[in-house]
This record gives sequence, structure tokens and C-alpha cells, in this order.
Amino acid sequence: MFDKILIANRGEIALRVLRACKELGIATVAVHSTADEDAMHVRLADESVCIGPPPAKDSYLNIPAILAACEITGADAVHPGYGFLSENARFAEILADHNVHFIGPRPEHIRLMGDKIAAKRTAKSLGIPVVPGSDGDVGSDDEARRMARDIGFPVMVKAASGGGGRGMKVVRSEAELASAVAMARSEAKAAFGDDTVYLEKYLERPRHIEIQVLGDGKGRAIHLGERDCSLQRRHQKVWEEGPSSALNTAARDAIGETVAAAMREIKYLGVGTVEFLYDDGAFHFIEMNTRIQVEHPVTEMITDIDLVLEQIRVADGNDLALTQGDVKFHGHAIECRINAENAVSFRPSPGKIIHYHPPGGLGVRVDSAVYHGYAIPPFYDSLAGKLIVHGKTRSECLMRLRRALDEFVIEGIETTLPLFRALAQEKDIIDGDYHIHWLEAFLARG
Repeated sequence: MFDKILIANRGEIALRVLRACKELGIATVAVHSTADEDAMHVRLADESVCIGPPPAKDSYLNIPAILAACEITGADAVHPGYGFLSENARFAEILADHNVHFIGPRPEHIRLMGDKIAAKRTAKSLGIPVVPGSDGDVGSDDEARRMARDIGFPVMVKAASGGGGRGMKVVRSEAELASAVAMARSEAKAAFGDDTVYLEKYLERPRHIEIQVLGDGKGRAIHLGERDCSLQRRHQKVWEEGPSSALNTAARDAIGETVAAAMREIKYLGVGTVEFLYDDGAFHFIEMNTRIQVEHPVTEMITDIDLVLEQIRVADGNDLALTQGDVKFHGHAIECRINAENAVSFRPSPGKIIHYHPPGGLGVRVDSAVYHGYAIPPFYDSLAGKLIVHGKTRSECLMRLRRALDEFVIEGIETTLPLFRALAQEKDIIDGDYHIHWLEAFLARG
């Protein structure tokens, strides 16, 4: 097993990884910017290294500084968490060049799945169903029009290197197409340094279903069921749950095995998530995330499998210890992403927490790195923590969620807790009758 792992991240995911390392008896190194010197993961790690000033480009994205921290501390592996450098193939290659293990997939798989066009082609070749769309960059306006006619309006313009909703535009008519492509290209260039865009069929009321996978890089891979991430705002997930009320056992088993078989064929290493739009009984591949997901606790709660522990074990060269038959699903889990934002305007609300009381009790988990007196800095993602609840049934889970939300107190800053209290009372949510555009329509009603 690794001797010492450097955690190249911050916030709740850094603390989550640190806890897994401690349970495995592995020493930890926390890296941090000057804005995060009082962060919880810095306090709890065996060692810490400051890697730069607050801007992420000068600290958490500063590869030379992270590499220097590895050399100073003798860390033999790096866990990137999610975001930042977690899907940077070049970072993984640089670490390997310096005899440091990257706890994640091989660089070629990160690179392949990071290019949405190449990922879609690969998925199709592996027998994974895909969304109808173009096979590559749309090229000229004339070519875009021809492709869109073949696909059929409405279409979605998407950045090949995109994520988080950037470089995405819905086009409902040919008259809107040229300007939408130009805007998507501009956003993609600014956000990702790559202005390649492609077209996909825009589905009006699909569910967003993702399949969690785990492989050992040697041809063994399993799936750990699905999460329903359909409650989104501006393509950002807000509420995730599993299992999905939209799927039955046959559909779940079929798509899970299709994905697991594909991972076995490419000898995928580590954890990953294959994401689909599910509409009218059909799955349509949209992308694969080659990292641990923000919403991974949902899967952990319904399987009792620690995904970060398994991620570390296979990264260290161990065979996958689990078979598909070992994966047993029980009950229902829901995760709410509690952001330091105004619950109506979603304006960020950094600042000092003057009162913090997380909920507790059976089936309640809070993944958060905040504490009483902690000051949330204005430089990073606004996630303050994640509330995850589990129940024997979805109804029990919702009741427990309402109770936990009522107990949760964060004062001194604004949070999205009021939004979740409202959502947990909505009939469509209670009935499990929602889709990826539901939340924005709900918010528009005020």
C-alpha cells in the first residue's frame, strides 16, 4: 500500500480523502493556498504544505508547486479529488515521470473521455447507446445547418472539452443556429482553451441517470448501480438520489452490465461515472467523468462500499476485490448540495460562520469541512457541505431528509438550505416525477 498520499484538493473532498487514508493507515499531506491555512483538512493532515496564493491557477492548479510538495514530503501518490487537476491527463503523466502515482485512471482514458466527441465515438463502439448527434466538430455554418436538419430540431450545441454547462446552447430553429454556435465556441475557448463544438439532439424531458463504475485496470470491472441527478440548475447538479424512481430492476441491470462490460474491455482503472439522458425508456450516453463524483456518497449509502478506499486500493495495483455479485443494494439515499449562496438569487455568500450545527441520527451523514468560526473564502466553489440521508424506502428517506434539514443550522452566511426545505415538500419531488428542466421551471415560478 502507498506510504504517503498528497491530497491535491481542498474543502469537503480533501477531508473525505484524508479520512479514507487514515482508515487505511496511510500518512497524509495536505496542500493549501494562503486562503485555506485554517482549513479542516490542513489541521487534520499529518503534514501540510502551502502551495501558493488564493487564485486557483497559482495554487491548486499549480503543477510545479504540487510536484515540489510531493518531493519535499516524500509523498508517493497524489489523490486529486474532483475538479481542479482530477481530469488533467498531463498532470497524471508528469507525476508518473517523477515516480509518483496518480490515484485515478490512466492518462489515455482521461484524455479520451475528456474529449466529448471522442468519448461518444468510443461509447458507441463499445455498445453503449448514445444521443443522436454529429460525429465531430460542426465546422462551417453550412455544415452545422446540414447536421442540425439531419438530427432534427431542437438541438444542443456542446463544447467538446466542456463541462459544468459552459459552452452549451439550446437551439430550437435554424435561424438561431449560427449565433448559438458562435457563442458556444467563444465560451468554450475562454473556459477550456478549445473552441471545438458538436451537436446533439435536445431531449425535452429526460432524466439524468449516471452509472457508477469501478475497475482495476486489468480487465475486471463492476457497476454499483445508478444515481438520478435530474434536479439541476444551469446544468449544475443540486439534488441527487439513488436508486432512481424512473428505473425498474431490469433496466438498471441491463444498462449497468452494458457499462461494466465496456469498462472491462478498455481495462479501465479506478472509479468513474458514465452519464446518460434517459427518455421514453431509452438511455443516451452523454459523457464519462473519470474521477470520484461529488455525489458518490449516495452510492456508498445504498451499497455500503467505500468508493475512495476502493479507488486507492486499485490505484496501488491491487486486484478488484469485489465481484458484481458482491454488490447488494439496500434502501434509498438522497444528497443535497448545501452551497454558500442566496437561496433565491444564488449569489455567492462567502464569510464567517458564527453558528454551525449539523444534523445527526440514524441514516444521516454530513460531508463538510466547515466548522464554527470558519470563514468560507470567496475564491473557490461555493459548496459548504453535503447532506446525505438514507432510509429503507424512498418515503422514509424523504421524511428523514425533512427532519435533518430542519436540524441543520448554518448562520453568518446565506445558504441554499431553504431551497431544499421547499423541495422536500413539493408533490412532484415526493412522487419522483421530475426531469432535468423541472428545477429551473420551479425556480422561475418564484
